[in-house]
Amino acid sequence: MKYGVLGIAALALLHFTDGHVHHHQQLSKRALRQQAANQPCPKVTLTNTVVVQLDQAGHTVDVQVQSARPSTTARFSDAASGQRVASTSSTSPATATATPKPAQSDRHVIPKPSALSHLPDPLSSNLLPDTSSTFLGQRSNYGISYSPYRADGTCKTQEEVNNDIRQLRQFSFVRFYGIDCNQAETVTHAARQHDMLVFAGLYDIDDIETDLQKIIDAADGDWSTFHTVSIGNELVNRGSKTPGEVVGTVNSARSILRQAGYEGPVVTVDTFNQMIAHPELCDESDYCAANCHAFFDSNQTPENAGPYVLEQARHVSKATKYGNKQVIITETGWPSAGEANGDAVPSRQNQLKAFKSLRQSFPDGGIVFFSAFDDKWKQDNAWTFGTEKHWGLYGLAKTASGFPDLIGPLEDEV
Repeated sequence: MKYGVLGIAALALLHFTDGHVHHHQQLSKRALRQQAANQPCPKVTLTNTVVVQLDQAGHTVDVQVQSARPSTTARFSDAASGQRVASTSSTSPATATATPKPAQSDRHVIPKPSALSHLPDPLSSNLLPDTSSTFLGQRSNYGISYSPYRADGTCKTQEEVNNDIRQLRQFSFVRFYGIDCNQAETVTHAARQHDMLVFAGLYDIDDIETDLQKIIDAADGDWSTFHTVSIGNELVNRGSKTPGEVVGTVNSARSILRQAGYEGPVVTVDTFNQMIAHPELCDESDYCAANCHAFFDSNQTPENAGPYVLEQARHVSKATKYGNKQVIITETGWPSAGEANGDAVPSRQNQLKAFKSLRQSFPDGGIVFFSAFDDKWKQDNAWTFGTEKHWGLYGLAKTASGFPDLIGPLEDEV
Protein backbone atom coordinates (compact mmCIF):
# COMPACT_ATOMS: atom_id res chain seq x y z
CA MET A 1 0.00 0.00 0.00
CA LYS A 2 1.18 3.47 -0.81
CA TYR A 3 1.45 5.59 2.31
CA GLY A 4 1.11 9.31 2.47
CA VAL A 5 2.27 11.29 5.47
CA LEU A 6 -1.06 12.90 6.26
CA GLY A 7 -0.33 14.00 9.79
CA ILE A 8 2.97 15.02 11.38
CA ALA A 9 2.79 17.25 14.44
CA ALA A 10 3.43 17.66 18.12
CA LEU A 11 0.22 15.77 18.58
CA ALA A 12 -2.38 15.50 21.33
CA LEU A 13 -3.83 12.27 19.91
CA LEU A 14 -7.53 11.71 20.39
CA HIS A 15 -8.12 8.36 22.05
CA PHE A 16 -11.63 7.15 21.41
CA THR A 17 -12.02 5.64 24.85
CA ASP A 18 -13.22 9.14 25.65
CA GLY A 19 -16.57 7.54 24.98
CA HIS A 20 -16.38 5.90 28.39
CA VAL A 21 -18.56 8.28 30.37
CA HIS A 22 -17.79 7.71 34.02
CA HIS A 23 -19.65 10.63 35.58
CA HIS A 24 -23.34 10.37 34.83
CA GLN A 25 -23.87 14.14 35.02
CA GLN A 26 -21.37 14.86 32.23
CA LEU A 27 -23.07 13.07 29.31
CA SER A 28 -24.02 16.18 27.37
CA LYS A 29 -20.56 17.73 27.56
CA ARG A 30 -18.10 14.97 26.68
CA ALA A 31 -18.68 14.88 22.92
CA LEU A 32 -18.01 18.62 22.73
CA ARG A 33 -14.58 18.48 24.34
CA GLN A 34 -12.23 16.88 21.84
CA GLN A 35 -9.37 19.33 21.27
CA ALA A 36 -6.98 21.11 23.61
CA ALA A 37 -6.28 24.81 23.09
CA ASN A 38 -3.43 25.69 20.74
CA GLN A 39 -0.54 27.33 22.56
CA PRO A 40 3.13 27.68 21.63
CA CYS A 41 5.70 25.70 23.60
CA PRO A 42 8.16 27.80 25.62
CA LYS A 43 11.74 27.49 24.44
CA VAL A 44 13.06 26.75 27.89
CA THR A 45 11.09 23.51 28.15
CA LEU A 46 12.26 20.07 27.04
CA THR A 47 9.44 18.97 24.75
CA ASN A 48 8.83 15.55 23.25
CA THR A 49 7.44 15.64 19.69
CA VAL A 50 5.04 12.86 18.75
CA VAL A 51 5.32 12.15 15.02
CA VAL A 52 2.40 10.25 13.49
CA GLN A 53 2.17 8.90 9.97
CA LEU A 54 -1.25 8.02 8.55
CA ASP A 55 -2.10 6.12 5.39
CA GLN A 56 -4.63 7.46 2.88
CA ALA A 57 -7.46 5.70 4.73
CA GLY A 58 -6.60 7.55 7.91
CA HIS A 59 -5.03 4.56 9.71
CA THR A 60 -1.96 5.04 11.87
CA VAL A 61 1.05 3.27 10.35
CA ASP A 62 3.87 4.74 12.38
CA VAL A 63 4.31 6.68 15.63
CA GLN A 64 7.58 8.09 16.91
CA VAL A 65 8.46 10.16 19.95
CA GLN A 66 11.34 12.53 19.27
CA SER A 67 12.67 13.79 22.57
CA ALA A 68 14.63 16.93 23.36
CA ARG A 69 16.85 14.76 25.54
CA PRO A 70 20.07 13.67 23.82
CA SER A 71 19.87 10.43 21.82
CA THR A 72 16.45 9.36 23.03
CA THR A 73 14.31 9.08 19.91
CA ALA A 74 11.97 6.16 20.59
CA ARG A 75 10.28 4.41 17.71
CA PHE A 76 7.02 2.94 18.86
CA SER A 77 5.68 1.19 15.82
CA ASP A 78 6.61 0.00 12.42
CA ALA A 79 4.36 -0.32 9.38
CA ALA A 80 5.97 -3.62 8.44
CA SER A 81 5.36 -5.18 11.84
CA GLY A 82 1.75 -4.05 12.06
CA GLN A 83 2.21 -2.60 15.58
CA ARG A 84 0.45 0.68 16.17
CA VAL A 85 0.09 3.11 19.05
CA ALA A 86 -2.83 5.32 18.08
CA SER A 87 -6.45 4.28 18.44
CA THR A 88 -8.07 4.65 15.04
CA SER A 89 -11.48 4.42 13.46
CA SER A 90 -12.73 4.97 9.93
CA THR A 91 -11.83 8.65 10.26
CA SER A 92 -8.46 10.20 10.89
CA PRO A 93 -7.61 11.43 14.40
CA ALA A 94 -7.71 15.20 14.73
CA THR A 95 -4.44 16.96 15.27
CA ALA A 96 -3.75 19.67 17.81
CA THR A 97 -0.66 21.65 18.72
CA ALA A 98 0.79 20.54 22.05
CA THR A 99 0.04 22.78 25.00
CA PRO A 100 2.90 24.40 26.95
CA LYS A 101 4.85 22.04 29.15
CA PRO A 102 5.59 23.25 32.67
CA ALA A 103 9.07 23.00 34.07
CA GLN A 104 9.86 19.56 35.52
CA SER A 105 10.09 19.35 39.28
CA ASP A 106 12.85 17.52 41.11
CA ARG A 107 10.36 14.99 42.46
CA HIS A 108 11.11 12.00 40.23
CA VAL A 109 12.04 9.41 42.82
CA ILE A 110 8.90 8.05 44.48
CA PRO A 111 9.07 7.77 48.27
CA LYS A 112 8.68 4.24 49.57
CA PRO A 113 6.72 4.41 52.83
CA SER A 114 4.76 1.34 53.89
CA ALA A 115 1.67 2.72 52.14
CA LEU A 116 3.40 2.12 48.80
CA SER A 117 4.45 -1.46 49.49
CA HIS A 118 1.74 -2.86 47.22
CA LEU A 119 2.86 -0.86 44.19
CA PRO A 120 5.10 -2.06 41.37
CA ASP A 121 8.82 -1.55 41.10
CA PRO A 122 10.24 0.51 38.19
CA LEU A 123 9.54 -0.96 34.78
CA SER A 124 11.32 -4.24 34.21
CA SER A 125 8.38 -6.58 33.70
CA ASN A 126 5.62 -4.04 33.02
CA LEU A 127 5.40 -2.87 36.61
CA LEU A 128 3.53 -5.76 38.11
CA PRO A 129 2.38 -5.56 41.73
CA ASP A 130 4.45 -6.96 44.57
CA THR A 131 3.24 -10.56 44.86
CA SER A 132 5.11 -11.01 48.14
CA SER A 133 2.40 -9.02 49.93
CA THR A 134 0.35 -11.22 52.23
CA PHE A 135 -2.80 -9.34 51.35
CA LEU A 136 -2.36 -9.57 47.61
CA GLY A 137 -1.33 -13.20 47.86
CA GLN A 138 -4.88 -14.07 48.93
CA ARG A 139 -6.51 -12.95 45.70
CA SER A 140 -5.73 -11.79 42.19
CA ASN A 141 -3.52 -8.75 41.75
CA TYR A 142 -5.96 -7.11 39.35
CA GLY A 143 -8.17 -4.09 39.84
CA ILE A 144 -11.73 -3.61 38.61
CA SER A 145 -13.51 -0.34 37.80
CA TYR A 146 -16.93 0.32 39.26
CA SER A 147 -19.68 2.95 39.10
CA PRO A 148 -22.47 3.01 41.73
CA TYR A 149 -25.37 3.98 39.45
CA ARG A 150 -28.63 2.20 38.66
CA ALA A 151 -29.80 1.78 35.07
CA ASP A 152 -31.80 5.01 35.31
CA GLY A 153 -28.73 6.94 36.51
CA THR A 154 -29.84 7.26 40.14
CA CYS A 155 -27.51 6.44 43.00
CA LYS A 156 -27.24 2.98 44.50
CA THR A 157 -27.73 2.58 48.23
CA GLN A 158 -25.03 1.40 50.62
CA GLU A 159 -26.66 -2.04 50.65
CA GLU A 160 -26.60 -2.24 46.86
CA VAL A 161 -22.95 -1.15 46.75
CA ASN A 162 -22.10 -3.72 49.42
CA ASN A 163 -23.69 -6.45 47.32
CA ASP A 164 -21.85 -5.33 44.18
CA ILE A 165 -18.45 -5.18 45.86
CA ARG A 166 -19.00 -8.58 47.49
CA GLN A 167 -19.24 -10.07 43.99
CA LEU A 168 -15.87 -8.50 43.06
CA ARG A 169 -13.82 -9.95 45.92
CA GLN A 170 -11.43 -11.81 43.59
CA PHE A 171 -9.96 -8.44 42.63
CA SER A 172 -7.46 -6.79 44.95
CA PHE A 173 -8.81 -3.27 44.49
CA VAL A 174 -11.78 -1.42 43.05
CA ARG A 175 -11.51 1.83 41.13
CA PHE A 176 -14.21 4.51 41.38
CA TYR A 177 -14.20 7.78 39.46
CA GLY A 178 -15.83 10.54 41.47
CA ILE A 179 -17.42 11.73 44.68
CA ASP A 180 -21.04 12.12 43.55
CA CYS A 181 -23.61 9.64 44.94
CA ASN A 182 -21.49 9.66 48.10
CA GLN A 183 -19.45 6.92 46.45
CA ALA A 184 -16.21 7.73 48.25
CA GLU A 185 -18.00 6.73 51.44
CA THR A 186 -20.12 3.84 50.15
CA VAL A 187 -17.43 2.12 48.06
CA THR A 188 -14.74 2.54 50.71
CA HIS A 189 -17.08 1.12 53.35
CA ALA A 190 -17.93 -1.88 51.17
CA ALA A 191 -14.29 -2.49 50.22
CA ARG A 192 -13.27 -2.60 53.87
CA GLN A 193 -15.89 -5.23 54.55
CA HIS A 194 -14.31 -7.48 51.93
CA ASP A 195 -10.62 -6.75 52.53
CA MET A 196 -10.22 -4.87 49.26
CA LEU A 197 -8.37 -1.65 48.48
CA VAL A 198 -9.88 1.38 46.74
CA PHE A 199 -8.47 3.39 43.86
CA ALA A 200 -10.28 6.64 44.65
CA GLY A 201 -10.76 9.30 42.01
CA LEU A 202 -11.96 12.79 41.26
CA TYR A 203 -13.57 13.12 37.84
CA ASP A 204 -13.27 16.91 37.67
CA ILE A 205 -10.73 19.18 39.36
CA ASP A 206 -12.43 22.57 39.48
CA ASP A 207 -13.00 22.52 43.27
CA ILE A 208 -10.15 20.33 44.44
CA GLU A 209 -10.18 21.21 48.14
CA THR A 210 -13.91 20.59 48.60
CA ASP A 211 -13.90 17.40 46.55
CA LEU A 212 -10.80 15.95 48.20
CA GLN A 213 -12.45 16.47 51.56
CA LYS A 214 -15.04 13.86 50.57
CA ILE A 215 -12.23 11.30 50.14
CA ILE A 216 -10.51 12.44 53.33
CA ASP A 217 -13.80 12.04 55.22
CA ALA A 218 -14.29 8.55 53.73
CA ALA A 219 -10.83 7.53 54.95
CA ASP A 220 -11.71 8.75 58.45
CA GLY A 221 -8.08 8.67 59.49
CA ASP A 222 -7.42 5.14 58.18
CA TRP A 223 -5.63 5.29 54.82
CA SER A 224 -4.68 1.61 54.80
CA THR A 225 -7.62 0.87 52.48
CA PHE A 226 -6.43 3.29 49.78
CA HIS A 227 -4.40 2.00 46.86
CA THR A 228 -4.21 5.33 44.96
CA VAL A 229 -5.92 8.70 44.71
CA SER A 230 -6.35 9.93 41.14
CA ILE A 231 -6.86 13.57 40.21
CA GLY A 232 -8.96 13.68 37.06
CA ASN A 233 -9.76 11.10 34.41
CA GLU A 234 -8.82 11.82 30.78
CA LEU A 235 -8.99 15.58 31.34
CA VAL A 236 -6.40 16.34 28.65
CA ASN A 237 -7.86 13.82 26.24
CA ARG A 238 -11.30 15.36 26.34
CA GLY A 239 -9.86 18.88 26.11
CA SER A 240 -11.24 20.20 29.39
CA LYS A 241 -7.82 20.96 30.91
CA THR A 242 -4.30 21.60 29.65
CA PRO A 243 -1.44 19.37 30.82
CA GLY A 244 -0.07 22.28 32.86
CA GLU A 245 -3.37 22.76 34.66
CA VAL A 246 -3.59 19.06 35.46
CA VAL A 247 0.00 18.87 36.73
CA GLY A 248 -0.49 21.90 38.95
CA THR A 249 -3.64 20.41 40.46
CA VAL A 250 -1.98 17.03 41.04
CA ASN A 251 0.77 18.69 43.04
CA SER A 252 -1.74 20.76 45.01
CA ALA A 253 -3.81 17.67 45.73
CA ARG A 254 -0.76 15.76 46.91
CA SER A 255 0.01 18.53 49.41
CA ILE A 256 -3.58 18.49 50.73
CA LEU A 257 -3.59 14.70 51.05
CA ARG A 258 -0.21 14.60 52.77
CA GLN A 259 -1.49 17.08 55.34
CA ALA A 260 -4.45 14.75 55.89
CA GLY A 261 -2.11 11.84 56.59
CA TYR A 262 -2.24 10.04 53.24
CA GLU A 263 1.22 8.89 52.12
CA GLY A 264 0.22 6.74 49.14
CA PRO A 265 0.36 7.47 45.41
CA VAL A 266 -1.30 10.51 43.84
CA VAL A 267 -1.69 10.38 40.06
CA THR A 268 -3.67 11.72 37.16
CA VAL A 269 -5.23 9.27 34.72
CA ASP A 270 -5.31 9.85 30.99
CA THR A 271 -5.22 7.84 27.79
CA PHE A 272 -1.95 6.18 26.87
CA ASN A 273 -1.41 8.37 23.82
CA GLN A 274 -1.89 11.56 25.83
CA MET A 275 0.65 10.23 28.33
CA ILE A 276 3.11 9.74 25.46
CA ALA A 277 2.40 13.17 23.97
CA HIS A 278 2.56 14.89 27.39
CA PRO A 279 4.98 12.88 29.57
CA GLU A 280 4.81 15.50 32.31
CA LEU A 281 1.47 13.92 33.23
CA CYS A 282 3.45 10.84 34.21
CA ASP A 283 6.54 12.58 35.51
CA GLU A 284 4.53 14.57 38.03
CA SER A 285 2.38 11.61 39.08
CA ASP A 286 3.67 9.00 41.50
CA TYR A 287 3.39 6.47 38.67
CA CYS A 288 1.95 6.53 35.16
CA ALA A 289 -1.77 5.76 35.22
CA ALA A 290 -2.87 5.14 31.65
CA ASN A 291 -6.13 3.95 30.10
CA CYS A 292 -5.71 1.69 27.08
CA HIS A 293 -8.35 -0.26 25.13
CA ALA A 294 -7.29 -2.36 22.15
CA PHE A 295 -10.88 -2.31 20.85
CA PHE A 296 -10.56 1.33 19.82
CA ASP A 297 -7.73 0.48 17.42
CA SER A 298 -9.58 -0.82 14.36
CA ASN A 299 -6.64 -3.07 13.47
CA GLN A 300 -6.72 -5.10 16.69
CA THR A 301 -8.38 -8.44 17.37
CA PRO A 302 -9.32 -9.68 20.85
CA GLU A 303 -6.53 -12.27 20.80
CA ASN A 304 -4.01 -9.41 20.55
CA ALA A 305 -5.52 -7.27 23.30
CA GLY A 306 -2.89 -8.27 25.87
CA PRO A 307 0.21 -7.77 23.69
CA TYR A 308 -1.19 -4.48 22.39
CA VAL A 309 -1.82 -3.05 25.87
CA LEU A 310 1.52 -4.34 27.15
CA GLU A 311 3.30 -2.60 24.27
CA GLN A 312 1.58 0.70 25.01
CA ALA A 313 2.49 0.46 28.71
CA ARG A 314 6.15 0.20 27.73
CA HIS A 315 5.84 3.14 25.34
CA VAL A 316 4.30 5.27 28.08
CA SER A 317 7.17 4.46 30.41
CA LYS A 318 9.80 5.09 27.76
CA ALA A 319 8.39 8.54 26.98
CA THR A 320 8.97 9.80 30.53
CA LYS A 321 11.94 11.88 31.63
CA TYR A 322 14.14 8.96 32.63
CA GLY A 323 12.55 6.41 30.33
CA ASN A 324 11.56 3.91 33.03
CA LYS A 325 8.67 5.35 35.01
CA GLN A 326 6.38 2.78 36.55
CA VAL A 327 3.04 2.19 34.82
CA ILE A 328 -0.32 0.76 35.77
CA ILE A 329 -2.98 0.37 33.09
CA THR A 330 -5.99 1.88 34.81
CA GLU A 331 -8.60 0.80 32.26
CA THR A 332 -8.61 -2.05 29.77
CA GLY A 333 -11.18 -4.51 28.51
CA TRP A 334 -13.39 -5.49 25.57
CA PRO A 335 -17.11 -4.93 24.91
CA SER A 336 -19.56 -7.81 24.70
CA ALA A 337 -21.99 -6.12 22.27
CA GLY A 338 -22.16 -3.22 19.84
CA GLU A 339 -20.87 -2.42 16.37
CA ALA A 340 -17.62 -3.62 14.88
CA ASN A 341 -14.67 -1.22 14.71
CA GLY A 342 -12.80 -2.70 11.77
CA ASP A 343 -11.13 -5.90 12.96
CA ALA A 344 -12.22 -5.20 16.52
CA VAL A 345 -15.57 -6.95 16.90
CA PRO A 346 -17.60 -6.84 20.13
CA SER A 347 -19.14 -10.11 21.37
CA ARG A 348 -19.24 -12.18 24.54
CA GLN A 349 -16.88 -14.71 22.98
CA ASN A 350 -14.43 -12.00 21.96
CA GLN A 351 -14.66 -10.43 25.40
CA LEU A 352 -13.50 -13.75 26.88
CA LYS A 353 -10.68 -13.98 24.32
CA ALA A 354 -9.51 -10.46 25.17
CA PHE A 355 -9.77 -11.17 28.90
CA LYS A 356 -7.58 -14.27 28.55
CA SER A 357 -5.11 -12.38 26.36
CA LEU A 358 -4.80 -9.58 28.92
CA ARG A 359 -4.25 -12.07 31.73
CA GLN A 360 -1.55 -13.84 29.73
CA SER A 361 0.28 -10.58 29.02
CA PHE A 362 -0.14 -9.35 32.61
CA PRO A 363 0.04 -12.64 34.57
CA ASP A 364 0.77 -10.96 37.91
CA GLY A 365 -1.55 -7.97 37.64
CA GLY A 366 -0.77 -4.31 36.98
CA ILE A 367 -4.05 -3.61 35.18
CA VAL A 368 -7.57 -2.47 36.05
CA PHE A 369 -10.26 -4.29 34.11
CA PHE A 370 -13.04 -2.17 32.69
CA SER A 371 -15.58 -2.67 34.05
CA ALA A 372 -17.39 -4.57 36.79
CA PHE A 373 -20.96 -4.48 35.42
CA ASP A 374 -22.68 -3.36 32.25
CA ASP A 375 -23.40 0.36 32.73
CA LYS A 376 -26.96 0.65 31.43
CA TRP A 377 -27.10 4.32 32.49
CA LYS A 378 -24.54 5.37 29.88
CA GLN A 379 -25.17 6.88 26.45
CA ASP A 380 -23.20 6.26 23.28
CA ASN A 381 -21.62 8.95 21.15
CA ALA A 382 -19.96 9.07 17.75
CA TRP A 383 -16.84 7.28 18.97
CA THR A 384 -18.17 4.38 21.03
CA PHE A 385 -19.58 2.05 18.31
CA GLY A 386 -22.71 1.34 20.30
CA THR A 387 -20.65 -0.43 22.98
CA GLU A 388 -20.93 1.98 25.91
CA LYS A 389 -23.35 -0.13 27.94
CA HIS A 390 -21.59 -3.44 27.31
CA TRP A 391 -18.16 -3.53 28.94
CA GLY A 392 -19.15 -5.32 32.13
CA LEU A 393 -17.24 -8.44 33.12
CA TYR A 394 -19.94 -9.71 35.45
CA GLY A 395 -21.97 -11.13 32.56
CA LEU A 396 -18.88 -12.99 31.42
CA ALA A 397 -18.26 -14.21 34.95
CA LYS A 398 -21.80 -15.59 35.20
CA THR A 399 -21.25 -17.73 32.11
CA ALA A 400 -18.10 -19.10 33.75
CA SER A 401 -19.78 -19.76 37.13
CA GLY A 402 -18.47 -16.57 38.69
CA PHE A 403 -15.22 -14.66 39.10
CA PRO A 404 -13.51 -17.54 40.98
CA ASP A 405 -13.43 -19.44 37.68
CA LEU A 406 -12.14 -16.42 35.75
CA ILE A 407 -9.68 -14.97 38.27
CA GLY A 408 -9.15 -17.69 40.85
CA PRO A 409 -10.74 -18.60 44.20
CA LEU A 410 -10.04 -16.92 47.51
CA GLU A 411 -8.68 -19.05 50.32
CA ASP A 412 -12.14 -19.43 51.87
CA GLU A 413 -13.55 -20.60 48.53
CA VAL A 414 -11.00 -23.32 47.77
